[in-house]
Amino acid sequence: MRFVKDPRLPAGNQVGNELYENNRLDRGHVARRADLLWGSLPEAQKANTDSFFCTNISPQMDDFNQSSKNGLWGELEDAVFADVDVDDLKVTVFGGPVFQDDDHTFRGVKIPREFWKIITFTENGTLKAKAFLLTQNLDQLEALDLDEFRLFQVTLAELEQRTQLLFPAALHKGDTLAVPEAVTDRTPLDSLTDIQWD
Repeated sequence: MRFVKDPRLPAGNQVGNELYENNRLDRGHVARRADLLWGSLPEAQKANTDSFFCTNISPQMDDFNQSSKNGLWGELEDAVFADVDVDDLKVTVFGGPVFQDDDHTFRGVKIPREFWKIITFTENGTLKAKAFLLTQNLDQLEALDLDEFRLFQVTLAELEQRTQLLFPAALHKGDTLAVPEAVTDRTPLDSLTDIQWD
């Protein structure tokens, strides 16, 4: 399917396909299409259509968004099933861009350098919440060589500070990550096996 502007919002408040033409920017799903296709057939069909609205994408460099290019971001949501016995195989994911005043402007649109994701699930009846921050290098947006991207496991408190969002106390209770150093001093994840699910 082709991405289209969301008819529920003014078209002038949305960025369309023109941003993504002839460059390395990818239409990064905020909510993955595959994760939305559940429920009754009419619900799944509506969710499929909704997943292709421009309001469900954010510009990301292609080499970290696409799991087919070994992008950790694209593979992150599947990783929980490889290492955790998730109750009822149910996972809830929250995510989006981190906006900053000095974000790179491309074709008149500010492109986020950072994205966040929270993966929540229950294991043996206990709620767990794992938070991640991905940074992308936009210095060579139109270049053909690979751009640097880094994936960090962070705490919900760190995400709240960066995004200015507030997450419910129940999610904070499920966040057990203990890190002594700031994100800027932390080593990024080299592979998905570095994730602390416990």
